[in-house]
Amino acid sequence: MSDFWDWWQHLPQNIDPVIFQIGSFRLQYYGLMYVVAFAITYFLVLYRVRHEDKFDISKNQINDVMTYMILGLIIGARFGYVVFYNLSYYLKHPLEIILPFSFANGITFTGISGMSYHGGLIGVTLAGWWYTRKAGINFWNGVDLFVTVIPLGYTFGRLGNFINGELYGRVTTAPIGMFFPMAPTRELRHPSQLYEAFFEGVVLFAVLWGIRKIKAPSGAFLAFYLIGYGTFRFIIEFFREPDAHLGPVFLSFSMGQVLCSLMMAAGLFLYFYLQQKQAR
Repeated sequence: MSDFWDWWQHLPQNIDPVIFQIGSFRLQYYGLMYVVAFAITYFLVLYRVRHEDKFDISKNQINDVMTYMILGLIIGARFGYVVFYNLSYYLKHPLEIILPFSFANGITFTGISGMSYHGGLIGVTLAGWWYTRKAGINFWNGVDLFVTVIPLGYTFGRLGNFINGELYGRVTTAPIGMFFPMAPTRELRHPSQLYEAFFEGVVLFAVLWGIRKIKAPSGAFLAFYLIGYGTFRFIIEFFREPDAHLGPVFLSFSMGQVLCSLMMAAGLFLYFYLQQKQAR
């Protein structure tokens, strides 16, 4: 058994995040995981449209809305990180919001680093709303279609974080902890990326997929998703290392927990609003 724990605890150090490299071009698992995530979401949405008769949307419209949602995700996640996690820095360095360079000490290529899940959620929702309004599709019906399958795609995004060795957890003495090369200290840390992949991804998908045919107000699955994800993420944040430049932002709670609290409250409000709307 000790051999297993030794293998487990050193696993992040033995994973090469680069699949292959040709010259300066590198294909990394992180990017591949996002391709897999979008592909799974796309094909599960198609499956639902073909096997459930409550969705009035064509394959071409699905293709179009997926394009809008991907753009909304990228833009929202980036600006969400800027606003929620490092606003003071980017107010002083606004070009770094959209350019892959740091101008703090000369010009240094850094890539675009820093994405926020909550910002991405806002971006995806606004992009979906914009497209459905333009295409004459019922927004709430479209939300019910997509939000049920999104968690399974999200699983692969978190696996990408794990392979990259980023977003690691807090220090622990439990054997489930791992050594992450990018961590500031060589101590066992919770593999919080895997916790998120399982609970916010696999478990939440299983729950939403299992209840997808229940009678509920149109749009209610967005409320279920907000409450479910917010609850899982709030708990897992106790095991995840807070951003070093932020730390706790309210009492002992991290920025992620503050945002998830708002997310759960929004989910509850949305559900009761949709119930009242249906009753009229």
